[in-house]
Amino acid sequence: MRYFPLAAGLAVCSVLLVAGCGDGQRFGADAGNTPPTGTTPTYDATIRRDSVGVPHIRGEDYGDIGYGYGYAHAEDNVCVLAEDLITTLGQRARYFGRSGTYSIPSNGNTSNNVDSDFFWRHVTTSDRIAALRADASPEAAAATAGFAAGYSRYVRELKNGDHPGRHLACRDTDWLTEINADDVYRRYFRLAVIASSSALVTEIGAAQPPLPGATGPAVAVDRDQFPLSDGLPIGSNMYALSGEATQSGQSMLFGNPHFPWEGTERLYEAHMTIPGELDIMGASLYGVPAALIGFNRNVAWSHTVSTAYRFGLYELTLVPGNPTSYLFDGEVREMEAETYSIDVLEDDGSITEESRTLYRSHYGPMMSLSVSGIPVLGWDVVRAYTLRDANADNTRLINQFFAWNRAESLDDFMAKQREILGVPWVNTAATGPNEPAYYADITVVPNVPDSLVTTCQSILGPVVGALMPGLPVLRGSSSDCDWGTDADAPAPGIFGAGNLPFLIRDDWVHNCNDSYWLTHPDEPITGFAAIIGDEETERSLRTRLCIAQIQDRLDGSDGLPGTGFADLQQLQDVVLSSAVLTERLARETVLSSLCPLGTLLSSSLATVDVSEACSILEAWDGSLNLDSVGGHIWREFWKRADDATLPLWLSPFDTADPVNTPNSLNPLNPQVLLAFADAVEALNEAGVALDATLGSLQTSGVHDPDNPIPIFGGNGFEGAFTIAARGNLVDGGYPVTYGNSYIQAVTWDDNGDPIAEGFVTYSQSTDPASPYFQNMTEAYSRKEWIAWRFTEAQITADPNLTSLRVFE
Repeated sequence: MRYFPLAAGLAVCSVLLVAGCGDGQRFGADAGNTPPTGTTPTYDATIRRDSVGVPHIRGEDYGDIGYGYGYAHAEDNVCVLAEDLITTLGQRARYFGRSGTYSIPSNGNTSNNVDSDFFWRHVTTSDRIAALRADASPEAAAATAGFAAGYSRYVRELKNGDHPGRHLACRDTDWLTEINADDVYRRYFRLAVIASSSALVTEIGAAQPPLPGATGPAVAVDRDQFPLSDGLPIGSNMYALSGEATQSGQSMLFGNPHFPWEGTERLYEAHMTIPGELDIMGASLYGVPAALIGFNRNVAWSHTVSTAYRFGLYELTLVPGNPTSYLFDGEVREMEAETYSIDVLEDDGSITEESRTLYRSHYGPMMSLSVSGIPVLGWDVVRAYTLRDANADNTRLINQFFAWNRAESLDDFMAKQREILGVPWVNTAATGPNEPAYYADITVVPNVPDSLVTTCQSILGPVVGALMPGLPVLRGSSSDCDWGTDADAPAPGIFGAGNLPFLIRDDWVHNCNDSYWLTHPDEPITGFAAIIGDEETERSLRTRLCIAQIQDRLDGSDGLPGTGFADLQQLQDVVLSSAVLTERLARETVLSSLCPLGTLLSSSLATVDVSEACSILEAWDGSLNLDSVGGHIWREFWKRADDATLPLWLSPFDTADPVNTPNSLNPLNPQVLLAFADAVEALNEAGVALDATLGSLQTSGVHDPDNPIPIFGGNGFEGAFTIAARGNLVDGGYPVTYGNSYIQAVTWDDNGDPIAEGFVTYSQSTDPASPYFQNMTEAYSRKEWIAWRFTEAQITADPNLTSLRVFE
C-alpha cells in the first residue's frame, strides 16, 4: 500500500487542540476545551484532521455528527456552498446581478440569474421542504439540524474576524449568512432534481401563456441543443468484485465518479463515528452530512449515473380562449397560478423588484422549450406542456443514505435499498467481506411501462422520443394516462423494486454509465421498461473497456502476472492505467493505411504533411499518462473521426459480441482521412508541439495556472476509462475541470477491518488559503494512492493529526 503524507511544512499546524494555523481561538475551544460546569451542550463533536485533511468526526449522537460535519465542511468550502444556498432560496439576482448566470455543470444547464430565481421559488415550495422535513428519519433530522448549526457557527466566526486570510471570496459579502435546517433540506431537494427539473431552469422559470395570435409548435430541432439529449454530462465507473475474481478470495470494490471539479457537485471525504452506533467513511456532495459513497466494516458501495429518466412530460389540451385552463377527464381544470417577486441588482448598483406569474398543472410546473428559437414544446392556444418530476416528491433520499451508513451486512444493505427506494438517479454496486457482488438500478423511476407509452403517446411524443429515447410525453387529458403505482412502491407513481433491474454474482459486476443490460456479459439483464434504459444496443467505448479490463485480468491476457486481481494495488494499477480503447481498435489501421499517404487534404483544402504525426503515433505507448507522447494527436484525430456520418467501422455492432463490436476502422471513409488531416492542422495552428507530453498540456483547471498540476487521463469519446477534461483544446492545453473526482478502492483484512485507499482528485478545500487546497491533487498526479485511515490505530498513528472539540 502507498501513502502520501503532507509536506513537512504543515507539521507546524499539528499541535493537538489548536484552533488552526494563524486562527484566533474558536468558539467552544476554551482553555480547558470543555463546556462550562453545569451545562449540557446541544451539540458536542470532536473533529480530528489527518495529514491529508480528512475530518474524522466523533460525537454521541447524530446531532453531534452533523454539527461537526457542518463546521468542518464550512472550514473547507463555505464560499462554494453558501453561493448555492443563496441560489436555491431564489436570491441570486439580488446578490450576483441581472446580467449574471447560474450553471449546474452536473446537468449542463445554464440560466440567467433572474430565470434561476423564479425557477427555484416555483419548484422549491415550502410544502416540498416541509414534506422532506416531516419524512426525515430521526437520524437524518438530527444530523441535518446539526449541520446547519455547525456551518452557521463557522460563518459567525468568519464574520467576527476569526480565521484571518481564509475564504477571501466571501467572508465579507452579504450573501454569506447563517442557515437553518430548511436551507439544508432545500439543498437535498436541489440534489434530488439534478437529473430532472433543474435541467430545465429557463424552460420552467420563464414559461408564460401565449400572446394573442400564437400558433402551434414547430417540430424541427437541433439534437445537440435539446436538454439531456445525451443524458447527464456526468458519469462514473464502478466494479464490485467477489472472491472468485480475486486471488485472495476476498471481495473488492472500486468506485470512481466523474463529476465537475467546480461547484457544489464536488465530493467531500469524511469519517463519522458514534460509538456503538455508526462508523462510516466516504464521500458526499457538498451539504450532505452522510456518506453517499463509502464503506464500513460490513459493506462498501459506489454509484454511477443511471440511464433512467426521472421525469415525464404531459401534453395538455387547452380550453379554447383560455390558455391557462385545460381539459382532464372531460372537465375543465384551471392551472394554479403563483406570483413571485424578486430583488434584482442592476448594473448601476441599484436594486429593483421584478414580478412574474408562473403556472402549474396538477402534474407539475408548466414549461416551454424552444431550441434555436423554435418552440419544440411550446405553449400556444391549443397545447401546452407540463413536467411531472418523480424526484421532486422523493422525500426518502436522505433516509436511504443514513440507513446505508449503518448497514450491518450486504443483505441488510440490499434490503434497505428495496424497502426505502430513495436513491434518486444513480446505479449502485456493492460488496462486503466474503460477500458476492451486487448491482442495482433500484431507484426512483416514473411508473411508465411501454404499454402506457403505446396507448397514451402524445402528438409530439415521437419527435421527443427520437431525441431522447425512453422519455415519455403522454396525453394529459385523461386519468388513463397517469403514471402507475406498483404494490411494492413506497410512493405513488413510481416503479417498485420488483420492476427495477438488479443482479447478484459470485464473480463481478460493473457499470460505466450504460444501461443495466450488460452489467455482466454472461448474464444480460432484460425485460424492463424503456424509461429505465435500453437493451441489446451498442455500448459506449468506455463501457467496453470497462468490461474488457476485468475479462483480461481474469484470464491473464493483460500481461500482468496470474489471473484474477492479486491485491488492491493491482486493481489500482488497472483503473488508473489511462488505457484508450480506440487506440487498440484503430491505431494499426491508421499507421498502415493512412500514414503511407504522407500528405492528406484537410477540410480547409490545405495539404497537410502527416509524416511527423505518424512517426510519433507509431512510437506512442498507447496510453494517456503524463509522460505519453502522441496521445493528444490521437485525441484530436478521434474527436473528429467520432463525428463521422459515414460508416466508421467495417464490422458493425453485434448483440452476440457486444464487448468487441463494432471494430475495424474503415480507412476508405473519407471523413476519417479528413479527421486525421484536420487534427494535425489544428495542433499546428494552435502552436502545440506534436511531440509534447500529455502532462505538459493537460493540467488542473481549478488550481494555480502559474504552478500547473499535470493530470493524466482522457475522454469517453476516445474510449478512455480514466477520465479527465472534456477534450477541448484551450489556449494550447487541456484544462481539467471535470473527470475522476472521488476515488475509492476497498477490501477487508482477516479481522474484517476495511483496507481502503483513494483520492479526492481536486482536494478537500476550495479555499486557496487552505493547506488542503491541492495536496491530494498533487498526490493524484503522481498516482500515489492515499490510505484512508479508518481504524482508531490508523488515525492515532498519523504524525500530523490535529484535534478540535466544538460545542454549543
